[in-house]
Amino acid sequence: MPNCKTVVPYRGTQEQEDRLRRFLQDHKGQPGAVMPVLQEIQSIFGYLPEEALIIAAEEMDISLSELYSVGSFYAQFSFNPKGVHQVSVCLGTACYVKGAAEVLEAAEKKLGICNGSITLDGRFSLDATRCIGACGLAPVMMVDSDVYGRLTPDQVGPILDKYM
Repeated sequence: MPNCKTVVPYRGTQEQEDRLRRFLQDHKGQPGAVMPVLQEIQSIFGYLPEEALIIAAEEMDISLSELYSVGSFYAQFSFNPKGVHQVSVCLGTACYVKGAAEVLEAAEKKLGICNGSITLDGRFSLDATRCIGACGLAPVMMVDSDVYGRLTPDQVGPILDKYM
């Protein structure tokens, strides 16, 4: 079974932090700045790392809980880093009834991570998603922008091997 408590260390660079601080300086005191701040953090880091949220909270005099609250409300934001290869398994109704849960389990086993996690080397992240609009191909898995349909769990490993 995959390790579901994998924590990937923060890998932000000084240049990324400097870029964030410049942005925050330009928006300090600006009403309604929470969304643009979160969007900029995600743009810079690829997700919303706790370290960057702390910097933003301190620099903007916004509570950390407000940043987390807004960030968790909108699906566009992620608190988890994404891998070089982003693996998504659709769990929408059509995919689910055709065995998507087993496809997701096969991906978790192959990658050694749980849904919502990233491999320690940063090469793969795995996320369950809702309908991706390929219901006729159910169950569906995407790797980056490549779509794989009518999957069975035994097909998952060979597909992921292509990206390793």
